Amino acid sequence: MDNKKVILYIVNWIKDYVSSSNYDIKSLVVGVSGGIDSALTSILCAKTGIQTIAIKIPLKTKDLTLSKGHCDFLISNYDNVKVHQVDLTETFDKFHESCMSIGFTNDLGFANSKSRLRMMLLYQAASSYSGIVVGTGNKVEDFGVGFYTKYGDGGVDISPIADLTKSDVRSLAKDLGVSDDILKSPPTDGLWDDDRTDEQQLELSYEDLEDAMSNENSIHRKKYLDIRKRNIHKMKAIPVCIIKDKN
Repeated sequence: MDNKKVILYIVNWIKDYVSSSNYDIKSLVVGVSGGIDSALTSILCAKTGIQTIAIKIPLKTKDLTLSKGHCDFLISNYDNVKVHQVDLTETFDKFHESCMSIGFTNDLGFANSKSRLRMMLLYQAASSYSGIVVGTGNKVEDFGVGFYTKYGDGGVDISPIADLTKSDVRSLAKDLGVSDDILKSPPTDGLWDDDRTDEQQLELSYEDLEDAMSNENSIHRKKYLDIRKRNIHKMKAIPVCIIKDKN
């Protein structure tokens, strides 16, 4: 893969989308988690020259070092970037308390609710800045195993890196100056109090998943297909009841 060509292609793709839109898009809104996917996406957005709004959204978050460091990098290198931080911990705590009081107690549901709260904030910011929400999901997550929250981090307007594997993301991010701390940090969705990693949740590494996606004889193929089967509903359009004969 020619990284320079891919970077230029994605940057131009974002610019073309904005310029060809039928409404006036003035900004690109990206949630910056401190992970490699959002780091790469935010840089690609910044390189378009379009106003880029990078938002740190701590929610029960113990350490903001990586997200803060990356946002400092963005501001130092791109004059079209604005950074905000909004802590949703108190908002989530109130939501959690209300749900618990009536017996809505599922832990996975609460983890996904964190992602959906962040999505709501990003869209509020997009409305305020006349912008669009830019997704940070990669190909393995979005089209391989569906490792994202429906109407959470899956709720976006455009997905510029969704055709890149995790290995592709890492390679491009390195070339664009993403810090070694982020490059070496174990991927995590940040939705669990115990800080479990993606690999712990999926029980496969991204390298294993990439192998399984491209190789039918991979020893990880069955596990990959099992995960994909559980999440395939996220990757399909919403089922619509079509009434063939209304008379």
